[in-house]
Amino acid sequence: MEKTLKRTISAAALALAGASAFAGKPAAVPSFADQPEAVAFARDLARRQDFDATAVLRLLGKIHPNSKVLQLIRPPASPLQRSWERYRPRFLNDRRIDGGVRFWEENQATLARARAAYGVPEEIIVAIIGVETEYGRNTGGFKVLEALATLAFNYPPRAEFFRTELEQFLLLARENGLDPLAVKGSFAGAIGIPQFMPGSQRRYAVDFDDDSRVDLAGSVADAIGSVARFLEQHGWQAGQPVAVPALTPVEPERDLLEAGIRPSLKVAALVEKGITAEASPEATVALVDLVSPGRETEYWLGFDNFYVITRYNRSSFYAMAVFQLAQAIKVRLPVR
Repeated sequence: MEKTLKRTISAAALALAGASAFAGKPAAVPSFADQPEAVAFARDLARRQDFDATAVLRLLGKIHPNSKVLQLIRPPASPLQRSWERYRPRFLNDRRIDGGVRFWEENQATLARARAAYGVPEEIIVAIIGVETEYGRNTGGFKVLEALATLAFNYPPRAEFFRTELEQFLLLARENGLDPLAVKGSFAGAIGIPQFMPGSQRRYAVDFDDDSRVDLAGSVADAIGSVARFLEQHGWQAGQPVAVPALTPVEPERDLLEAGIRPSLKVAALVEKGITAEASPEATVALVDLVSPGRETEYWLGFDNFYVITRYNRSSFYAMAVFQLAQAIKVRLPVR
């Protein structure tokens, strides 16, 4: 990734040099320290969080806007229609299922301890890690500081969110004695085996291997405990269902789907509208539509625990992929 980054920066430098030569002016690749927004950010950080503004700007001066980050974060010019048929095989395949079985077997005691501490089943923890990074194999090769700064200062649609995460990352680095320039992660700044954003790491991550530090990049135990605690803190209900398939003889009324992913519909009321499932009439659920162009829509009822999974990634496709991968891993796990 560093070679790619260097090539990107070199290409940008050559382009700027060519333009400046034409204009008769010297060229330089701008760093974040040259941007007024970054200067204001450093000063605000010094005022609120007791940072040295000069030191923050010196740090930002060592990195540059990353065009690849901006390319990856932007929605496609011609977005594809949502398709569960295309999405599902990315995560429901033999490689991830077998990898999940191995991960569970290798970390059986830690997973059981996390379930006991936070009430989250082993298979759900394993599936989230499987979906996020394929059990730690793909944690990202972007410099987190550079990715977050690029999005904080060069991506207006979500600049406020990423400035907050940049602040959280600098606090995280200070608290844990990390070199901010050395931490790698996703193009959006997510870190480690479970891909926590810096703010989530500071709020929810735990030292689950008792070595007096939280290391989501290097400690599988910390990753397992942190995923379980994240779900528990967002309202996971131990022993309760996640989702069940629903039968819909006719297309559901739009207001049922527009009610959203947070459970607000009574099963009994859905039955009156012809929607049935194996669920208590008194249960409160969300009606989940898994659409695929050219195919019949697949309908499910999502309980509170389904909604909790969407707090990790706010997508019904994501939550269903986690749930179905968890089921597949559990089924394939050898009988003990």
